[in-house]
Formats: sequence, structure tokens, C-alpha cells
Amino acid sequence: MGRLFGTDGVRGIANTELTNELAMEIGRAAAVVLTDGSRRRCRFVVGMDTRLSSKMLCFAISAGLCSVGADVIILGDIPTPAVAYLVGKYKADAGVMISASHNSAEFNGIKIFSGDGFKLPDALEEKIEEIVLDQHGVSDRAVGSDVGKVDFCATAVKDYVDHVKSTVLYSLDGIKVAVDCANGSASVSAKKLFEDLGADATIINCTPDGTNINRDCGSTPIEGLKKVVVEGGFDAGVAFDGDADRCLCVDEKGELIDGDHVMAICALDMKERGRLNRNTVVGTVMTNLGFIKFCEENSLKFIATKVGDRFVLEEMLQEEYSFGGEQSGHLIFSDFATTGDGQLTAVQLLSLMRRTGKKLSDLAFVMKSYPQKTINVRVTADGKISFYTEPQIKAAISEAKKELGSEGRIVVRPSGTEPLIRVMVEGEDDQQITRVAESVAEVIKERIGA
Repeated sequence: MGRLFGTDGVRGIANTELTNELAMEIGRAAAVVLTDGSRRRCRFVVGMDTRLSSKMLCFAISAGLCSVGADVIILGDIPTPAVAYLVGKYKADAGVMISASHNSAEFNGIKIFSGDGFKLPDALEEKIEEIVLDQHGVSDRAVGSDVGKVDFCATAVKDYVDHVKSTVLYSLDGIKVAVDCANGSASVSAKKLFEDLGADATIINCTPDGTNINRDCGSTPIEGLKKVVVEGGFDAGVAFDGDADRCLCVDEKGELIDGDHVMAICALDMKERGRLNRNTVVGTVMTNLGFIKFCEENSLKFIATKVGDRFVLEEMLQEEYSFGGEQSGHLIFSDFATTGDGQLTAVQLLSLMRRTGKKLSDLAFVMKSYPQKTINVRVTADGKISFYTEPQIKAAISEAKKELGSEGRIVVRPSGTEPLIRVMVEGEDDQQITRVAESVAEVIKERIGA
């Protein structure tokens, strides 16, 4: 078995790649690592999304935790950022979220948060991984009264919603919004959140059956929400992914407002209100070139990290920046949260609309996106590794950079959560970037494709 942890925890097809046995071992190892091997009784909070396999894996990892003497508070179906918040509120030593985010229902994953609500750093993940992959694993098991206990929390959703509500100073009275819950975690919280804030909210895709999470809905296939917004005369639409840690939006005209545009809108507003620390925004190498131009035009500093909200957050923490995020909709408001939070992002944006009285399309006009073409090439596990050393792929990327020149760019990277190599090309000429992306993708497919 190779490395367990990717850019967003452990992920795989539930019950074949991510098995109950593996979940139990991860639970045992996490308890040992996060208590630094001490014998004190520790407490974990465990939440999950709405996949059929989530309860199975939740109970498996809880069993692993209890088997080495850790107590567990099961939060039930809940968004990932709620787990990050409730770790601190409930004074737990760590939190676990069972979710595969935007992936389809057959996948699942395990994300672990430390006691301060942040995703675990690489060093701790590597320690957990080392124990799990060791042939003997954790041998010191609890017996009798030392076995951990399991409690179920009935107030987790309310406590989380109350927290998100507290982050906005203005109600959402007069805002007509369509909310797509992706049949995922937001299904348990969105209706209460938006209605409590006074919005005229229509909630869609909020009837999870265990298999329909992210299916033709949510923040990835957003065409359905666009249609709802235009036909229903909504001021805006917001769409979450399966665990509600990301948010994409649709303006009143049915146009997509992606994470880069939301960052531009919020960053400019935060700067004007003196809330943007050091006038800096943290993004990733996939942030649109148009956002970089926007920052230059508005005297904002932009810093790019590797793809993944954990890397964005690490940079923010290191330099005490207050805002950052990804084009995919993972936005981090560090004044209020320790991780990306889709529902928090939505209410921040809608509250800004309410406060300024501006339409979302007018707010989004502050940034012009450069055309992007992204192609995902499915590769083997070995191909994902050899990508870094394959000379013909290197040559193809180098040639692409020459053709694009200074007014374009290419980013080619392995996915941290799927067996894919992602090819993203950006520039002013649609035909050129499509041709370049297809050319590089073809070379990757020929050399290391699955």
C-alpha cells in the first residue's frame, strides 16, 4: 500500500480501498499520535456526510478510537467545517470527518482535525500513516473500564448554525436566494441558516438518500442551479459540494461566479473596511490570471501556494493573513473559521450584497477572468509517480510555455484526491489554449495513461 493521506485526508472507494479495517486502524493510530503516546483519556468528535457508507466508516473509526481508550462524540450528518468548529467548542482533542467531498457516492474519505480545528500537518499524518502501515499496528488495547465510550450529540447542527450566523452583522432580508445542498451535508443546516438570517431562500437538492450526493447537483455540475435562478427571478444562487466546505455562486443573470470572483469581491470589500490583513490574499497556482491582474490594479498583494486549501491556510497562518481560497470555492475567512466553509462564504457574500445594495453581477465586474481550459487525464498509480520524471511530458510542457508566452500559462499537476493528471492552460485566445491543452494531455495519455 502506498501513501494513505493525500491533499485532503484519506480517500478511496468505500469498502474496497477505504475499508472498515483500515478506518479502525486509522482511528487507533490517530488516538496514539494525537495524545503523543500518553495514557490520558482523550476525546474525539466524529461527523459525516450523507453517503451510504459514511455511517459504516464512522462506526468503524469510532470503534478503533474506543479500542485504545479514546471517547467519541458522534455529531451525525454535518458539514466538514462544523467539525472543525465544534472540536474547539466541545473541548475535544481532535475531530474526524467522514466524507469524500465533491466525489461521487461510491467514494469516501477520512479527514482529521487537531484540537485547534486545523487540518493535521504533514508530520502528524505521516506518523499516523507509519503506525497504520506497520505490520503490527497499535498493540496496546484498552480493557474493561479503560475502553472508550460513545455519546451522540443532538445539538451539533444548531451550535454550528449559530456560529455561522454570528459572523454577519446584517440580516439577509430582501435577498431571494436559491440554495443547492448537493444532497449532502448542507441538507441538515442550510434551511435553518438562511431562514434564520431572514433570506427568502429556496432550498434544492436537500433530500439525500445515501447514493445521490453530488449527483447532477451541487457546486460541480452547476447548470441546474443556473436554470433555477434565471427562471425563478432570484438575486443569486449558491451551491455547495457534498461536505459543504466549498461554495460556488450564480448571479441574477445565471452566470457562474466562481471562487476567484468571490475572493475578488470579498477581498476588495475587506480592504475598504480595513479587515484585510496586510492587504494580502492567498490563492493557489490554479488561481485565474484575471485575479492576479485584479490584485495588481487594486494594490493588493497576491501569494500563490500549491493546490489545496490546507496549503492556503498554512501560508495564512504563517504570515497572519486574514483571507484566502481557491477557484473551486474553498474560501477561508480566518477571523471566523479554521478551514474552508461554503455556508459561511455564502452568507458573507449575500450580506455584502445586502449592505451595499448592489447586484451580484455588478459586484463580480471588479474582475475579468481569463479563458481557461482544463483537461483531466486518468493515469495509473505508477503513472502518477513517473509523471515527474517522464522526459517527453516535460518537453511537451516546456514547448507549451514557449507558445503561450507572457500572456498565458500552463499548470500541469497530479490530483491530490483522484488518479488524474490535471492540465490547465490559460490565456487570451480560446482556440490557442484549447489546442495547447489537448496537445499536452495527449502526450500524458500516451506515456502514462490508464
